[in-house]
Amino acid sequence: MAVTLDEITSVDWSLKLSAIGKVVEGPDDVDQCLQIILTTPKGADPLRPTFGADLWQYIDYPIDAAIPSLVREVTEAITLWEPRVKLVSVSAAPNPLAIGDLLVNIVWRLQLGSMPTAARTTSVTLPASGPQ
Repeated sequence: MAVTLDEITSVDWSLKLSAIGKVVEGPDDVDQCLQIILTTPKGADPLRPTFGADLWQYIDYPIDAAIPSLVREVTEAITLWEPRVKLVSVSAAPNPLAIGDLLVNIVWRLQLGSMPTAARTTSVTLPASGPQ
């Protein structure tokens, strides 16, 4: 059953990806937006050519060069495109569940004035095969 506007309680909401008629609200909306930012190659959105992050460029880098480059790219993209969050930490490491893939973990908090919010983690897997 599709969600109606009367059922949406949060100011921050968007359509849920891969779920027709569903929405994500509040921190779940921010989490989904972070995933969209990090999995969209720059230039893929013709109306916002700098939107996204070019994480795929670092797939064939040696791991000691890839990780700091990924952290920098993630930090820059989130700082530019998601003003609702304050980054706590960004880390990247080989994915223990898939050989060759990298796992990027972003720990963040919502920026709600001076009121502290609970930290949340968003994870994005970078496949060894490059952008899909």
